[in-house]
Amino acid sequence: MHDLPRLALSVRQPSAWAIIHGPKIIENRSLGAIRAGDMAPGPICIHAATGMKEDEYRYLHWRFAQHGTTCPRPEALIRGAIIGTVDVVEIITTSDSPWFGGEAGLLLENPQPIEPIPASGALGYFEWAPGGEIAAPKPWMLRFGRGADSATGDLFPEAPPAYKTPPKKPWS
Repeated sequence: MHDLPRLALSVRQPSAWAIIHGPKIIENRSLGAIRAGDMAPGPICIHAATGMKEDEYRYLHWRFAQHGTTCPRPEALIRGAIIGTVDVVEIITTSDSPWFGGEAGLLLENPQPIEPIPASGALGYFEWAPGGEIAAPKPWMLRFGRGADSATGDLFPEAPPAYKTPPKKPWS
């Protein structure tokens, strides 16, 4: 644990997973949040926030699939813990990357997963300390994509949910 950066950034799932294990190379933030959080280039830990809403998960699950990435089921995503490290190499305000979608972002490189360390999160960059517990799955996470009658068993229980239309983006 001594080799980990002392600063962390809390990111909601499944974006935290995609930063550490997937292709997400930009974490979008407003310029105000970047200034208020004293965000600057350098190594940081990625903290998987405790909160995760079904509409956010559904939208990002669909979006990651558009980029060829299979997102883990919601109950499999660690929440309430440091899950890895990454280097913030630049604060950007424009990009052609499909991961850029806002006023500004942190350009990320060198993601390194670690064994999750339970910790509380905070806004902006924060000095983290181990403690607490990894969040337990919420009921919606356990039944996500399982069909209306999971008790009798779906025909293809491990098949990812299909989308007839793209889910609505839950934030602007």
